[in-house]
Order: sequence, then structure tokens, then C-alpha cells
Amino acid sequence: MTATAGLRVSALTTSYGHGVRVLDDLALDVPDGELAAVLGPSGCGKTTLLRVIAGFVAPDAGEVVVGGRTVSGPGVHVPPERRGVGIVAQEGALFPHLSVARNVAFGLVGAGRAERRSRTAEMLELVGLGDYGDRMPHELSGGQQQRVALARALAPRPALVLLDEPFNALDSGLRAGLRADIRSALRAAGATALLVTHDQEEALSSADRVAVIRDGRVAQSGTPQELYARPADPWVASFVGEAVLLAGTADGGRAVTALGAVPLADGPGPAAGSGTVVLRPEQLRLVSPTYADAPAATDSARGRVTEVRFHGHDALVTVDVTGVGAVTVRTTGGAGVAPGDETTVRITGEATFHLPGPA
Repeated sequence: MTATAGLRVSALTTSYGHGVRVLDDLALDVPDGELAAVLGPSGCGKTTLLRVIAGFVAPDAGEVVVGGRTVSGPGVHVPPERRGVGIVAQEGALFPHLSVARNVAFGLVGAGRAERRSRTAEMLELVGLGDYGDRMPHELSGGQQQRVALARALAPRPALVLLDEPFNALDSGLRAGLRADIRSALRAAGATALLVTHDQEEALSSADRVAVIRDGRVAQSGTPQELYARPADPWVASFVGEAVLLAGTADGGRAVTALGAVPLADGPGPAAGSGTVVLRPEQLRLVSPTYADAPAATDSARGRVTEVRFHGHDALVTVDVTGVGAVTVRTTGGAGVAPGDETTVRITGEATFHLPGPA
């Protein structure tokens, strides 16, 4: 990695009771000033990773380096309050008896009165709450409380900010706007941040890079674009967004599937063989309806629409394709089809191909 690491986790192993490993030789780097999202299913180790980085849990093995300083490693365990790590919890966790300004200033230990006042005002302006310093937490909305929690976390100029599913308790209509505002505030502060989430859309839309955890290890880490376009395996493809998985045979830079031949994104790639072709729903097209007496094209396959999920800007159409089963096609506005209609499905673009291997 060419950029300086704001966070580096190496060979991290942590067990809970009966020797069951929650983190298993996990490695993760977050460049200075970037926002990384840790994404994974329940029980994969996301929260444990956050607690180890924060210092609340001591790992069995491995190393955690924050801002160039080792805070956990062989013979080293820096207590949480001395790690230079700010935390934004799921529901803000503001002190209910303190005003907004006093909440933000809470972590400014050792600063003079004028410096505390100036830094507090600066942070509240940064999160768009410059006029809210005298209010009490119960007078704020959930989104405003999360902004205050972020201002409090940023006030001491931490080397790293940990965000533990900070939008989880908010209404869906509020999340997108608050995500964008918090992302802007982190960028303006030049902060390195780690967002723990189970929400794929949240991770892909907010983060500079995403690490997908499976069974205590990082299954794949990269930019949102890399994970979506070049998933490491079919499991990652299915977890990060909608995926269409087809049996196929690769040979010479293309794969042959029941929907036709498709070029592979990585060229010749692995040796020829049978495996899984991974496509995204927007790489499939519905073409004009077919009829029982019409011959099937060699680059497409017939099917019957079983479901249309309308999302306004687009629709996900499920088609039961003969010899394949259910596939999902992303269309604009539903493409005028309804359950029961016959149609033809055709592949466009490039696919990724994966030979059989461990899940």
C-alpha cells in the first residue's frame, strides 16, 4: 500500500470461550484520511474487530497500529482512553445531563477554556449544528444526536474514528442524507475512519474502500467499484449487491453458459474448466417476447417472468429460464413485462469466472 496507514491490523486472532475463534488471522489496512467500511453477516466478527481496535478486548495474537503507533501487540496493550480513537455508537450515547456543547467538549481534557470553546464551536459548525450548543440531547432528533456524537468524537483530533452502525436506529428516509453529511464532515476533518455495518448499500455508497469479512477473515478488500465488478468469489458477489450465478465452462477468455457465451473481465484468466460465472442483474437484458414456435437464439434463452419488483428508477425482474432456473434482470421501469409473460434473456458486458474451491 503506497499511502500511509491510518490503521493497520495484522494477523489478528481473538477467541471467546471454548477456544472458538471469532477473528482468525485477520489483516486490514486503512490509508490515512480514508473511510473504510467493514461489511459482513451477523456473527462474522465485525463488532469484535471494532472492540479490539478500540481496546475493549485484548486479542490472542496479532497487532493493531493506529496512526503509526502500536496500540496492541506482543507485550503491548494501550488502554482505550490513551489510544487516540474516537467512537460513534449506534445511538449516539450522549450524556443526557450535559448540553450539546458540553457533550462535544467532554473529551478535550487538558485544553484551556478558550481552546475548548473554540474547538467545540468549530466541530458543531462542521456537523451543521453551530446554533445548537445550548440545547439538551433530548431536544434533538436522532439524526442530530448522531451529528453531535460525531462532533464529540472528532473534537480531540483522534488518529482514528470508529463508527459502530451509526445509522442503524434511524428511519430509512433519514439515513442517506445523514450518511452524506457525516462523510463530508470526516473528509473536512481529514479523519481516518472505520465504519462497521451490515448494510451493503451503506458500505458501497459511503466508503473509500470496503472489507468484506467472512468467518473472522477478510474475504476481500478493495474499492466499492472493485468489489462490485471483480468479486473474489461467488459468496462475495452474492453478499455485495444482487448477483446472478450461472454454471459455465471457461476457455480462451470467454465462458459458455445456458444463457449464451460471455467474455471474461480478466481475459484468459484461469485454466479452462467448469465453474461459476458471476454477472450483475444490469448485465442481463430482456428482449422482445418469444413464442413457443420461435427458435431459440444461440446467445440468449427463453423464460417466463415470475416477479417484478418496482423501485421507481428501475425494477428487478425475476425470470424462470428453461434449464437455468430463476435469474434476476435489472431493467428501466420494468420494461413493460408482468408475471406470466414470456420473454428472452440475453447477456451483455463481461463476467467474472470462478473455478470450484472452498467457500
